[in-house]
Amino acid sequence: MFLPPMLLTKREDPFDDPRYLFEPKIDGHRLLLSVLNGRPILHTRHETLCTAQYPELHDVPLLDASDAVLDGEVARVDPATGAVDFESLMERFQLKQARKIHEAAASWPVHYFVFDILRYKGEDLRAWPLARHKELLHEVLRPNAYFSNVMSVEGTGKALFDVIKSRQLEGTVAKRSNSVYVGRRDPRWIKIINYTYAEVAIAGYRREEFGWLAHYEGRPAGLIEFAVPSAHKKAFYGVAKQLVTGQDKDFVYLEPLLRVQVRFRNWTRRGMLRSPEFVKFVV
Repeated sequence: MFLPPMLLTKREDPFDDPRYLFEPKIDGHRLLLSVLNGRPILHTRHETLCTAQYPELHDVPLLDASDAVLDGEVARVDPATGAVDFESLMERFQLKQARKIHEAAASWPVHYFVFDILRYKGEDLRAWPLARHKELLHEVLRPNAYFSNVMSVEGTGKALFDVIKSRQLEGTVAKRSNSVYVGRRDPRWIKIINYTYAEVAIAGYRREEFGWLAHYEGRPAGLIEFAVPSAHKKAFYGVAKQLVTGQDKDFVYLEPLLRVQVRFRNWTRRGMLRSPEFVKFVV
């Protein structure tokens, strides 16, 4: 059974508010886990079926696992460092052969961080307030090596964000404690990202659709596509025509003299910017 997930809106700064519960944002991918007649069914937020990808999550540790739906984030936690590794999770998600999936599940299993329960013992709970969901979840979910409840604190979002930032984690989530669960984006659920900032040079741009080639310390570092205002794009193209050094069917290449500040989730293992967003030109 797939229930459309409740999605987050974005806010720039952490805040305190007694009406909210604050949680760490787990750097994985959204997972809706349903159990029907004792059989687990796993979906991504886009309703992609992924039951076969995660066999270690098939034995759901609920007091009654006959008819339930859980919502949460699946991640891979490095057993050596305790760090959440998003790239490793994506590699795991893309495995197709059953043998390789089961080998990976044994050598480096995923972990399901559960933050909500939408159905239990056949009852639809989405009209319940979030605080009641949390109480039930803590009563009926038995954490083990593969499942755990996401911790939450009341009211103190700034202090939690400071801890997240000190540990270089992804960010926090704020949820109104009286909010009901709706299957769409909603302003009562908020994400605050712990961004990393860097200054990069623009070494080219995509010909057909918007995108700037970023260089960091003289090497390629990815493509900047997001959060660039129209006026800044127009100003860029006015200057860029004087810096062209060559082109191919996909890109126009430039002398890397224009510099911008970007914010991004983290560096990938290949030294690329993950999900970079434009902040400002550097002059």
